[in-house]
Amino acid sequence: MVRNKNIDGRPSRSSTCKTKNADSPTTSSKDPTPLDNPAGSELQTSGQGQLGFPDRVYMLASVIFQNNHLEKPASHRLVNYGKERGLPLPEVKDEGMQRTAYELAFNTLKYQELLEDIMIDSCFYLTQPMPDDQMSLVAVMLYDFQDRKFLPWEHQGQEEIIQIVRDVENYLLRFKTKLAASLARCRIKHNLLTIECILPESVKTKQERSSSIPLYAWVNTLKSSLDEVQSVLRSAGFSQVKSIGQLEGQTFCQDPHCGHILVFPAHLKAQLYSTKLLSDHKLIPQDKSCSLGPIAVCSVLPEEGDVLMVGCFSGLTVSHTASLIVMKHKANGSSQPTVYICVSDRTQAQREELQQAVTAMGCKNVKLIPEEFQSLDNRDKRLQRVHVILLTPKCSVSAVSNPVEFILQENGDTDLLQDLSQGSIAQSKLEALVAQQRKDIDHALKFLKVLAVVYATCSSYPEENEAVVSRALEQAKARSEQDGEPKQANFRLSPSPFSIPDHAEGLKETDPFFTLEPSEESNGCFLAVLSREPEPVVKEAPHKVLVRANAKGILDGISSNQLTRKEQHGHSNRMTKISHARTSQPQLSSRIQSKNQETKGGNNTTGHRESNRHQPSQGKGKALRLPASKNIMSSSFSSSKLQNSTPKKSMTPVCNTTTSTPSLGPAPPPATPLAPVVHPRRANLEVLKPMVLVFPPVHFPNFLPPQHSRTGYSPSFNYNKWRMPSQTVPLSRSSGSLSKDAMVKSRPLF
Repeated sequence: MVRNKNIDGRPSRSSTCKTKNADSPTTSSKDPTPLDNPAGSELQTSGQGQLGFPDRVYMLASVIFQNNHLEKPASHRLVNYGKERGLPLPEVKDEGMQRTAYELAFNTLKYQELLEDIMIDSCFYLTQPMPDDQMSLVAVMLYDFQDRKFLPWEHQGQEEIIQIVRDVENYLLRFKTKLAASLARCRIKHNLLTIECILPESVKTKQERSSSIPLYAWVNTLKSSLDEVQSVLRSAGFSQVKSIGQLEGQTFCQDPHCGHILVFPAHLKAQLYSTKLLSDHKLIPQDKSCSLGPIAVCSVLPEEGDVLMVGCFSGLTVSHTASLIVMKHKANGSSQPTVYICVSDRTQAQREELQQAVTAMGCKNVKLIPEEFQSLDNRDKRLQRVHVILLTPKCSVSAVSNPVEFILQENGDTDLLQDLSQGSIAQSKLEALVAQQRKDIDHALKFLKVLAVVYATCSSYPEENEAVVSRALEQAKARSEQDGEPKQANFRLSPSPFSIPDHAEGLKETDPFFTLEPSEESNGCFLAVLSREPEPVVKEAPHKVLVRANAKGILDGISSNQLTRKEQHGHSNRMTKISHARTSQPQLSSRIQSKNQETKGGNNTTGHRESNRHQPSQGKGKALRLPASKNIMSSSFSSSKLQNSTPKKSMTPVCNTTTSTPSLGPAPPPATPLAPVVHPRRANLEVLKPMVLVFPPVHFPNFLPPQHSRTGYSPSFNYNKWRMPSQTVPLSRSSGSLSKDAMVKSRPLF
């Protein structure tokens, strides 16, 4: 059925409701009407008038308007509503009546200035003896009066009568003609085709979208399955299509981001509510923006761990989160996790209502925490297994096209109704919201065992979305650097857990945030996943591990210098040979000296081989032989040159040689063993082993005077050639020492 719109753009109640006749019995307005119009705005008409709302609805709407109306300066104030604000709301147990009252008050806030002009222009405000504190009731009923095209109200006999409501009704009926004429003059004055044209552009856009947004519903996996729900819908006459754009008639489709969420056309609410899927809690209608947070939590929650929920949410959001993680852990065979809920800002009645809603959904893993979130910390025993926090703080709800329905369903802030009715949030309120959001997310990042924080809002302001998340990461990093514990703040932005459909615009796989823009297909939302990075694995050197372990006293004095069994064996052999070489140095020198005296010019290689057999080996018991091209330096080099010469490679040993004396006799053995030179250990390099080099004394039988040195010395002389002892060796140009040619080459000792 195509609905005709009234002058304010809302569906006309007279065109959508049924007329009284014998075939259509009258339905009481008190009956809950959550089917085609949850607000209960579609009422029945008769030939003389139209059924109005119950008196209690008008009273509740007037108090809501009184607490949220725009108060102008005294110089610009046309109508005075009194000074009372923050009045307690009348108790209304029926949810349909409560929603109707909020919708009525919200519409009155949108057209407050226009309604005041009508009351002044028609002289209603000046001639009627109405006290100021009742002008809120007059404004609410005047909006409803023009919405019904100034048709009189009709009441049912069973309705509760509130006398002040009936008095205002009578006053308005007396000024019916003057009020209608004033409205016409205002429209002509402002050139308004409809009174909707007087609204800000953002408010008009949201109002148009709110009537076309499809109905979203997620499958409760604790009660049913996706296949079962789809089968029931098909048997009830529904047909499945591929996309939301194809929704037409009695159809449904799967959401492009979440497969277990089904989407229905808006006009099928009545038919959908009549199925047993909703009464049996197998299919749960809820706005899509509220379902993305629980799905993100389920995607980042590990196999073992609980969830903590903080902020504004309904029992439906809690049940959705609990059902998803239960099914995930059941599939993995792990223990059932727990969902903890911070309910410090809720009354006892609201807590009981929340618990009842969760129980009706079949969730048994939900526990309430009455303490404030800021008072919780890592020492709380209940939160030792909490690995994910779902943070849905109070926000401006600026990305929602139907704010009243959303705020009431998700326990939002009703103080924002006046700002939302004008299309923008006051700067002071926005700053207060941002301050609380920063406080909550900063505290969430302080839990050391939390692996991820899911931050979700329904705001279109960057100050509440990207700015809050980016600042929280910077603050956490700065705090960790100050405390010296980087592991507490190594959070990063994780990619979105939702698949991006091909036809989606403005969403990229590389975007660190998930942003859903408001449209005719859904409300808008913002979501960010902050995951804790794993601590980097640092490979510590073995000796550092032993030193740290000894400092803690857990190795019973095992030294960091102790080696493995294989290394210990080679090390002990080397130390034995070095010790033997040191103790046998005097005897070895004496034997070589006597041998040289006997041979008198014989080959000295025998003495060299004898000396080499007593030298320590390098590495694993094998001798390391130098190439024949390497020359052993003469003792004619000064000690300064020996000190300045450093090996270029780690495998080149540092040699200690004895200094020759001018005398021709054999050099006496050293008084004390030469201390081995040990290089400092370097990472990934083998340590050089200590060694001692002992050279035998050299006897030169034919000593030439210095003046003959020019015949035997030449700059091109090859020092790498071996000389026989019988050859003539010239003296060095420096007195008291032999020249470089005077050294007799010996066999490499290692």
